[in-house]
Amino acid sequence: MAVKRPTILQIIPELDTGGAELSAVEIADAIVGAGGRALVLSEGGRLVPRLTASGAEHLPFDAATKNPIRLLQNAQAIRRMIESEGVDLVHARSRAPAWSAFIAARKAGVPFVTTYHGAYREKTRLKRAYNAVMAKGDIVIANSRYTRELIEARYGTPGDRIRVIHRGVDGAAFDPDAVSEERKAALMARFGAQAETRIILQPARLTSWKGQSVVIAAARLLEQEGRLGNSIVVLAGDAQGREAYRQRLESEIAEAGLEGKVILAGHVDDVPAALAIAHLAIVASVEPEAFGRVATEAQAMGCPVIATDIGAPPETVAAIPHVAADEITGWLVPPRDAGKLASAMAEALSLSPEAKRGLGSRARARVSGHFSLDAMRRRTLEVYDELLGTRLAAAV
Repeated sequence: MAVKRPTILQIIPELDTGGAELSAVEIADAIVGAGGRALVLSEGGRLVPRLTASGAEHLPFDAATKNPIRLLQNAQAIRRMIESEGVDLVHARSRAPAWSAFIAARKAGVPFVTTYHGAYREKTRLKRAYNAVMAKGDIVIANSRYTRELIEARYGTPGDRIRVIHRGVDGAAFDPDAVSEERKAALMARFGAQAETRIILQPARLTSWKGQSVVIAAARLLEQEGRLGNSIVVLAGDAQGREAYRQRLESEIAEAGLEGKVILAGHVDDVPAALAIAHLAIVASVEPEAFGRVATEAQAMGCPVIATDIGAPPETVAAIPHVAADEITGWLVPPRDAGKLASAMAEALSLSPEAKRGLGSRARARVSGHFSLDAMRRRTLEVYDELLGTRLAAAV
């Protein structure tokens, strides 16, 4: 008997930038590669050309709305789409569109999957009720053990409905040997860096919880102590409309006397090249990261990484006191502690070439063994297979 070609519909507000958005694109590619049909509903963005290049289909949709009336209208539209497109399973990756997708999937009688991408705030009962849709999947994918524990504690979701699937790193793209000298030179020029300049990179969108202010304060301490030297700190991220926050960072840089030493570089598309020229990468989040892909991407590039010791980074970065000194792949520091961050930055920058190579080799091996894109793709397809009785995972 012929095996049915499954149609999987994913929904996400936009396809612009971020771990959830990139995961949607990567899983759509996996679905197509395994012989399925991949549909993605979103309002569009930078990643649409990459999505469609894989053979997946992008359907423009008002997926970012939070208007309750519009959400109900979207539910009806998605239900019609499920029926007209022969959708077999719906996979939601964000809260507002997940409500529409959940209603549509239940009315259409097709499986519903969610991926819990963020450590969402829940200060009120109303907010907890709003967030709870992400735990309503027939199977709920948690992107870390930290996230799984959050789901279980908040919603009492049975463990047999949760699958921990870590965010995967594309080992082909994040490979030091795959980054050309031309790509490196282009970013060095963009950052205004010379050959001898040491680059401290924080790749993160400009929002207060990502901790850019803490990085600036740490750089100020290092400069005052004479330990910043020829280093520059590159804050690589889009403000995404948060101009007041960007202006605040500019003021902090000026007040610290760090103009030219701390650079607001804007969005950087070529993250592998940015990490290839970086001497150090920083994840300075002051609130828990549900996963924090920069930590694994930096390690894949053999770049030393410092991350805050909250959320999922303790799962991804091997650091003292959890491992011996000769087993570390980076450093973990308390959130909001500019002094501890500055000390870790100084230690990372003082590594000998031999020590840095050894750390980089261990870090790459760690990512390859535990956080690969192939593993993420295969395990996600296994979730679909479990609900549909298909064999998509066997094809990857």
